[in-house]
Amino acid sequence: MKKTGATLVRHALEQLGIRHTFGIPGVHTTEIYDELNRSGTVTPILVTHECGAAFMADAVSRSGADIGTLLIVPAAGVTHAASGIGEAGIDGIPMLIISGGIHSASGHRYQLHEMDQHALLKPITKQTWRVTSHRDIIPTLYQAYNTAISGEPGPVFVEIPYNLSNFLGDVDDMPAYQKPDAHPLPDQAQIDAAAKALIAARQPGIFAGWGAVDAQPALIELAEHLGTPVATTLQGLSAFPGDHALHTGMGMGNYAVPAATNAFAHIDCLLAIGTRFAEIPTGSYGIKPPKNLIHLDINPQVFSANYPTSITLEGDAKSLLPALLTAVKAQKSEAADSTELAKQIAADKAAYRKEWTDHDSGDRVNPELFFSQLNQRLDDNAIVVADDGNHTFLVAELMPILGPRNYMSPSDFNAMGYCVPGAIGAKLANPQQQVVGIVGDGALLMTGMELVTAVRQQIGVMIFVFNDGELSQIAQAQQIPYNQKTCTVLGLVNYQAFAQACGAEYVSMVGNEDVGDALDNALARAAAGHPVLVDVRIDYSKPTRFTQGVVKTNLARMATRDKVRIVGRALWRRVRP
Repeated sequence: MKKTGATLVRHALEQLGIRHTFGIPGVHTTEIYDELNRSGTVTPILVTHECGAAFMADAVSRSGADIGTLLIVPAAGVTHAASGIGEAGIDGIPMLIISGGIHSASGHRYQLHEMDQHALLKPITKQTWRVTSHRDIIPTLYQAYNTAISGEPGPVFVEIPYNLSNFLGDVDDMPAYQKPDAHPLPDQAQIDAAAKALIAARQPGIFAGWGAVDAQPALIELAEHLGTPVATTLQGLSAFPGDHALHTGMGMGNYAVPAATNAFAHIDCLLAIGTRFAEIPTGSYGIKPPKNLIHLDINPQVFSANYPTSITLEGDAKSLLPALLTAVKAQKSEAADSTELAKQIAADKAAYRKEWTDHDSGDRVNPELFFSQLNQRLDDNAIVVADDGNHTFLVAELMPILGPRNYMSPSDFNAMGYCVPGAIGAKLANPQQQVVGIVGDGALLMTGMELVTAVRQQIGVMIFVFNDGELSQIAQAQQIPYNQKTCTVLGLVNYQAFAQACGAEYVSMVGNEDVGDALDNALARAAAGHPVLVDVRIDYSKPTRFTQGVVKTNLARMATRDKVRIVGRALWRRVRP
C-alpha cells in the first residue's frame, strides 16, 4: 500500500502514546503538522522559539506523563533546540526529536537548511537516525523511542527528508508498538552484600538522585528501617519527601544546609542511588564519601568515575530498591531507632529557617517568608519548576518538595531559560496539578516570551520572577572572592508591561507585607486558567549555603599563590577609594 511519510509519523506517535509535540512548522514539516492536526490524540503545540520547545518537551518527560517530543525544522530549528536537548542529554531525560530533512534524492547541493545535523547532535543524544525509505519510518521511530527510554534515558533524533514525509511511498504494513522487556535485576549476591554492609554500618546514610524518583515508597521504607538520614541531589529533590523526619536537604557536605552537614558528618556507609556524583550535587566535588560506598545506578559507566565504589548495583532503582529492602529485612527484621537523629534534623532545620527569618530584608521580600507562605498554600502534589540561578538554591534550601517528580530544573548542563517553557510543559502533561515556576530575572529574559504560548493554550501556570536587576548567582560568586561584580547588571524591566504584551496576568509583590495577598491572587487567577507573572522584589543579600560552600571549596583547592592573588585583589578593592 502507499502512504505519505507524514501519515506514518502520525501512526507511530499515536501508537507510542505521545500527546503533544512542540515546535514551529516549516516547509520541511508542513505535511506532518497537517496530519497531526487531524489526530485525535496528538496535539502539536506552536512555540515562540525551538529552545522553549525543547524545554517543554524535557518537562513533559520529567513529569512522567509521556515522552516529550519535538517536531522541528532542520538546521536552524535543531540549533535553536540544542540547549534543551543538551540539558536532557546530560540529565538523563528521554526525548524524541523529529526533524525534517533536505530532499534525500534530489542530487542538488546548497538546499534550504542543508547541514550535518547528526554531527552536531552526536555529543548530546544517545543516537541519531536518517530515514531513507517509507518502510523505515515506523520501525525507526519505535527503535528511537525504545533507545530513549532504555538503560539510562536520554534524547534521540530522527531526521525524515521532506520527499518522504510529503509524498506517497510503498509500505508493507503499519505495525503496532510493543514495549521492550524490563531491565534485569543484578545478581542476588550483590544485593545481599549491599544489605549486609548497610546493616553492619554504625551510621549509614542515603544520597538519592533523579534515578531514585520513581522508587520513593521503597526508599522511604528502607530509610526508616535502617534509621538513615537521606540527602538528595538538586535533580533528585523530589526523590524523598521534604517533610519526612529523615530528610536532611540537598547535598551533604559543607555546601549543604546544617541539617545535612551535621547528619552526614559521621556516616561510615553511604548508599548512593541514581546519581553520577557530578559537580552540582557534590558542591564542586567538595564531599568525601566513606570508603564503604554502595552505588546503585542504571548506567555502569558512573561507578567509581569520581569516587571509588565498594559495591555496585547496576539497574533501575524502581526494581532494585524493593529487592534491596527485602534483603535488608531478611537480614535484620527489627527497624532501627531514629528518634534522636530525627530530633537533631528537626532542630537544625528550625534553626536554619530562623536564621533566614531573622535576616533583615529591608523593603524587599524575605526568601524564607516567601517560600513558607507559598508552601502553606500549595497542594501536596504541586509541581515546582526552577531555572538556573541563585533562586535555584533558595528553592533547594527553603522549599520542601513532597511528591515524586514534583520538582524539575536544569542541572549539570546549567541551561538558563528552562523555567517558563518547563512550567508550560509540566502543566500540559499534568493539567490537574498546580504548577509553579520560580525564575530569575536573567533567565526570564531568555525565554519569557513563551508566556505567549501559555496564553494561547490557556495554561494556568504561576511564574514568580525573582527580580533584583542582576545575574545574582554569578554576581555573588564574584563578590565573595573578588569584592567586585562584572557584567551582571540587567537594568530595569517593566514586568507589568511585559506580562500585558504577552497577554498574561500580572501580580506585584514589592515587600513582605504583600506576600500573602499576592500569592492568593496569583493562585486564584491560575486556577481560572490564566497564566500569571508575579513580580517578586526578592532580597538576595544573604547568600545560600550552597554558594558559600562552593566558593570556599574552590578556593581551598587552589595553589597558595593563586589564593594570595585573589585574596589580595579582594582586600585592595575593599580599602581603595
